[in-house]
Amino acid sequence: MGEALRRINLRPIGLLLLGVLLAHGLALSWLHDQLEDVKPLTLMADPLFTRMIMPTRTVAVPPSPQPRQRKSSKAVKATTADAPQQPAKAPDIEMDPDGQQAAPDEQAPELTDAQADAQTANTAQAEPDQPIADEAPAPPAPQEPPDTWPADTRLSYVLKGYYRGDVDGNARVQWQREKNRYQVRVDLSLALLVNMSMTSQGEVTEAGLIPQAYQEELFGMVRRVAFESGQVKFNDGDLREAPEAVQDTASQLVELSHRFSTGREPLKVGAEVKIWLARPKGMDMWTYDVVGEEMLETPLYGTVQTFRLQPRPIAKPRGPIKAEIWFAPSLHYLPVRVRISGSGDKFMDLMVERIDQSAAPRPASPDVTSASAASPSAPQ
Repeated sequence: MGEALRRINLRPIGLLLLGVLLAHGLALSWLHDQLEDVKPLTLMADPLFTRMIMPTRTVAVPPSPQPRQRKSSKAVKATTADAPQQPAKAPDIEMDPDGQQAAPDEQAPELTDAQADAQTANTAQAEPDQPIADEAPAPPAPQEPPDTWPADTRLSYVLKGYYRGDVDGNARVQWQREKNRYQVRVDLSLALLVNMSMTSQGEVTEAGLIPQAYQEELFGMVRRVAFESGQVKFNDGDLREAPEAVQDTASQLVELSHRFSTGREPLKVGAEVKIWLARPKGMDMWTYDVVGEEMLETPLYGTVQTFRLQPRPIAKPRGPIKAEIWFAPSLHYLPVRVRISGSGDKFMDLMVERIDQSAAPRPASPDVTSASAASPSAPQ
């Protein structure tokens, strides 16, 4: 037995064992890095909602006033010639007690030097000070641009769908901000068994949302996208350059609503809306077509005017899922319906039930009543 062991060369076995241990160490290090990338975000505390949004009365945008046209000299002469001539009014004449016309010196008696000085002083006091022509008016004080982003808002939905049978549930989209930070959270609950959440966090600016982190959570699994230093980092660690104004699945709902309410995007039938969307497995340019103007029957708000956005097929789809969105001008241009379709006959349909806010609404933006009176498009 001892002789057999001496004949076995232990060096290759030791090298093999060392290689296995090194491979396991590298795998554990890689797994640790991945777990660090997908750790859950720190969520903002829920705000206190104090009021429920009700539909506003939509009015057509009034047409721009036409510039006044100057009349030609001939037209002015013709108008003057046609006008009736009014007799000139004779000047008032003072008469003396005997009925004779008063002499000019009797109408305006000459003043003494002292009386003239006193009259000049009284006139100077009565007339306000006139600005000196050489002095330029002071420039107006600079004003901060108005805040066009909504207060903290929660949209609650009734969920209907089909997945191997009819399913019921509820959903919500919640927008909130703390100074220049925002959070958009989408929660779906089906039949008390399936819960899914999508959360976007980042910076809010007047020009639009700038996502910094996005995560999806389903059945305890978390997938994440990080936006950092002009790059997008996906769940597998792959890096790509971030396109301008890139959004994620959750932030796009609020971003599009803001574009429509401020007039940066035209909300009218026939318009197209382009937006880059980053998800845990990749990033694509999505194009939504405004395919129709529809009146939706809602459980609480009754009949609501909406515009329906339908996505075009993308070049390299990562799955059969697509989402159609309905935005309502009379409800602050918020997404009042979302229909998510999958393969076959699978779908989820979210219809708004109520909308709550944490504060009084901000000044309303221009409303529309039809496709012909939509918001002006933003410059390209």
